Parts: sequence; C-alpha cells; structure tokens
Amino acid sequence: MARPPRRQQDLAVAVVSQRERHPVPSDDFSAEVPDRLYFRIGEVSAITGVPPYVLRYWESEFSSLQPRKSGGGQRLYRKRDVVMLLEVKRLLYQERYTVAGARRRLMERDDRARRGEIRAALQRLRSGLEDIVKQLF
Repeated sequence: MARPPRRQQDLAVAVVSQRERHPVPSDDFSAEVPDRLYFRIGEVSAITGVPPYVLRYWESEFSSLQPRKSGGGQRLYRKRDVVMLLEVKRLLYQERYTVAGARRRLMERDDRARRGEIRAALQRLRSGLEDIVKQLF
C-alpha cells in the first residue's frame, strides 16, 4: 500500500492535534440551574460545562443573551440566561446546528411562543366580549 503524500500526512496530524486541543463536549445536557437571582460567568461555565470564552462568544452571536454588568464589569447572568445558554449548547453540540442555524431555531421558537401568547390573549378577549353580549341580551 502506497503512503499518502507528505502534505496529506501533515494535514492529518494537524486535524488530530486540533481535536486533542478542543475536545468534544460531553453529552450531559441535563444540568440543573439553581434558583438564584444572578450568576457570575465562572458559575455559569461550571453549570453549562462550557469555557467562559465560549460564553462570551455566544453573547455576541445571540442577541437575546445580554447579561448585566456589575460595577466592576463582572457579567451577571439571570436564570433565564443560563437556561438559554443550555439550550444553545444543546442545539450546537447535540443537534449539531451551526451558530446561524441555532440562532434561526431560537428565533422560530420565540415567534411560536409569541403567537401562542397572542392567541391566548385574543381568546380571553373574545370570551370577555361574548360575556358582555350575553349580559346585554
């Protein structure tokens, strides 16, 4: 069997060494989020199992992730931010979406939730109006 050209060998070694530097995240996506008001980036990193630099990158890519900053510039995540980060992690690592695909998927989910809320509000309004009509006649 013939050996591959030297350039292909170098590429194969580079790919293997890159995988060793950036291991594939574990499949444990069922982290419990403690019931607290704010979390620091280190705590969020421990909960999600994602390094802080990745969390900061995701903040720039997903507009719905906007942690507050303390007086000293420390990021303060709310519980809903942590839940959103866990969802982003699941979409990217488990379902293998690209960042753009995960962003689209989250926007679709938010749109569906908004439509459901609007539908429920309209249903309450309709039933209220029906009650008024019944009282008038």
